[in-house]
Amino acid sequence: MKMMLSEIAKAIDATCNNDKFQDLEICGVEFDSRKIEAGSLFVPLIGERDGHDFITKAMDGGALASLWQADHGAVPQDFPVLKVENTLVALQKLAQYYLRKVDPKVVAISGSNGKTTTKDMIAGVLGHEYNVHATNGNFNNEIGVPMTILQMRMNTEILVLEMGMDRPGQLDYLSKLVQPDVAVLTMIGEAHIEFFGTREKIAEAKMEITHGLKEDGIFIYNGDEPLLTNLATSVEQEQKTFGFNSTNTIFADRIQSYKRHASFYIQTSEDKFRIPLIGKHNVSNTLAAILVGEHFHEKLTTINKALANFTPTQNRMQWRRGDAGEDILDDIYNSNPTAALAVLKSFSAVHRKKSGQRIVVLADMLELGEHAPELHAELAREIDPKHIDQVFLYGALMENLATALKSKFSPAKLHHFEKDQQQLLINELRDNIHEDDIVMLKGSHSMNLDHVLDSLL
Repeated sequence: MKMMLSEIAKAIDATCNNDKFQDLEICGVEFDSRKIEAGSLFVPLIGERDGHDFITKAMDGGALASLWQADHGAVPQDFPVLKVENTLVALQKLAQYYLRKVDPKVVAISGSNGKTTTKDMIAGVLGHEYNVHATNGNFNNEIGVPMTILQMRMNTEILVLEMGMDRPGQLDYLSKLVQPDVAVLTMIGEAHIEFFGTREKIAEAKMEITHGLKEDGIFIYNGDEPLLTNLATSVEQEQKTFGFNSTNTIFADRIQSYKRHASFYIQTSEDKFRIPLIGKHNVSNTLAAILVGEHFHEKLTTINKALANFTPTQNRMQWRRGDAGEDILDDIYNSNPTAALAVLKSFSAVHRKKSGQRIVVLADMLELGEHAPELHAELAREIDPKHIDQVFLYGALMENLATALKSKFSPAKLHHFEKDQQQLLINELRDNIHEDDIVMLKGSHSMNLDHVLDSLL
């Protein structure tokens, strides 16, 4: 992004503290003073800490100018400042202005599970024919989406945006902010059910992604989910569905999942598709990417090649090698019941050497509210001692799963640790893991399984 400070001021209805600063050329936007690059505009957001306290640090780091929220008193005169009513709103206004200026096609993706993987797949597919910019990391909320927009290059042809949600109205706002050409919903699960109460309410909130969908846009969604098929009747734009039922626009069959990849066929091609991820749920995500690729006139052969070689975001079902020689399935970025059940099912089928163990490490799944105990206990249905040799559970909520598994596993094979016992968990894992073992790690992000993973690598 390159803009004169005067253009930015006009775009966000701001006033500059001194006319002599208006010809400054800004080449980036940042709200974290630790990540400032030379020539940037600093946006001091107000959260747990007030970004205005770090303006001097941002300037020292190379920021050329800063926003300033009007309720913070007199505007400083010793460096370029744009005065606004609200710095977050100003950031969002600037993103919307820049989006219209670059004018790429916009693909917006959400869902209870799989949105990051689907985003990575879609970006990989479209990147073969177009200049694509996509969400980096977890920049998928009211701050992250505008930042993703402002980081794209002027030659961007397609912008692929992941959109997260933890409350009603959030996707409504984001969808109307970016006005997507394509809206994609992967699936409906129990993520954030603490705030919504039911899966029906989650589905209704997820459908908000269509609220800003362009009149000539297309809605692509999981047609195996009745909650979505019912709600989609109110969407007037073109629709396509994916899944495993033959009623979908595209469906997969002859699915095979191996240790490091999965393969399948679709009804419109004789070619086998292959992805570098395991599990039926990832095949479902792939179908969404195929539909998006076809919408942008990609050939199936090109899409197939792109899917076989795309790179998933770190900590999403990524195989790592442990220091004992074991293989570790790293899926620690986050967790919810639907995702955990899917990964457990896939992991239980992964090939292991005859002398090796399958070991699962599961940490608490958060934001499940009053449903948390039963949802943790329900994971027991995908943990079978015929396929899983040892189970390590971490966190207070996982005690519910430990109780549900006591009739299946001996005390020597079932281990439970409280949250303040992470080092004990690590020690027990290291004592039990051997060279030919395969190990799976999954839990909510704030359970800090990254420390456990690091100790094994």
